[in-house]
Amino acid sequence: MTRWFGVAALAAAAAAGVQAAPAVIYEMGGKFDKSFNQAAWEGAERWKQATGKAYLEFEIASPAQREQAVRRFAERGADPVVAIGFPMASAIDKVAAAFPKTRFAIVDMVVNRPNVQSVVYREHEGAFLVGILAAMATKTGTIGFVGGQDIPLVRKFLCGYEQGAAWAVPTVKVVSAMTGTTPQAWVDPVRGGELAKAQIAQGADVVWAAAGTTGLGVMQAAADAGKLTIGVDSNQNHLHPGQVLTSLIKRVDRAVFEAFNGVKPGVSALGLKEGGLDLAMDQHNAALITPAMTAKVAEARAAIVAGTLPVVDYTAANRCR
Repeated sequence: MTRWFGVAALAAAAAAGVQAAPAVIYEMGGKFDKSFNQAAWEGAERWKQATGKAYLEFEIASPAQREQAVRRFAERGADPVVAIGFPMASAIDKVAAAFPKTRFAIVDMVVNRPNVQSVVYREHEGAFLVGILAAMATKTGTIGFVGGQDIPLVRKFLCGYEQGAAWAVPTVKVVSAMTGTTPQAWVDPVRGGELAKAQIAQGADVVWAAAGTTGLGVMQAAADAGKLTIGVDSNQNHLHPGQVLTSLIKRVDRAVFEAFNGVKPGVSALGLKEGGLDLAMDQHNAALITPAMTAKVAEARAAIVAGTLPVVDYTAANRCR
């Protein structure tokens, strides 16, 4: 769905002294991708319910629409304009420079403009906890990982996952693959399913998908094979009840909700300490999580928050040990 705020409506709002409506622009895959974009939509909806106010939205269907969407919202007075995903960085940078009085926010990338808030996450911390659960759940001693686009951000997930798995079970083996090198890698569930099947053939009986809508194919393939899978960004436990070990929740909803309430220019980094990441635990995976797993995760979480258990950030160190 696309909603543009008409010029007449903006003029009326200004005349009445009413703040212009905020806008959110979803990345490719759409707001109902059951993952990253959907988390953003849920944050916008929560803001709408809390305030009783309307917001604007646009779903990117092609790369060319990124800057067009940001610029059009800015031209028509939307404030703030919140962009979801690192591919939106160039568009936000250009338009924020052209509209210095408009406030912008972007999730998953840093844009250095005085009117932009950049929200980034320490995904490696949450991935460490996911690795613990996967290593303790496997019966074959092999776990898998399917990433989306092969970029440092996704390597950051993999690096944290490998560290957590090795910390819990030093002998565990991790097999991994990336779906591709272009943004199309985020929206290819068929390819995701193929990669999952290949890892299952190598012995993996727990496969984590950090791949947007591509991950839906990974999860389906694992479920079809009777193996465990792990979700990402949103709580995906319900997609295959009893077969999703957990989901790493990335609080994109919180980023959108708070940006709608007021952009704070600069960089906001969210990790376990700030509640920006968490593991999904509910009725759909309760039977899969043992007391030993819960205790191990709690131990690691406390140590990471306290700073006594360092987790390598691939994007900072460009290596994983």
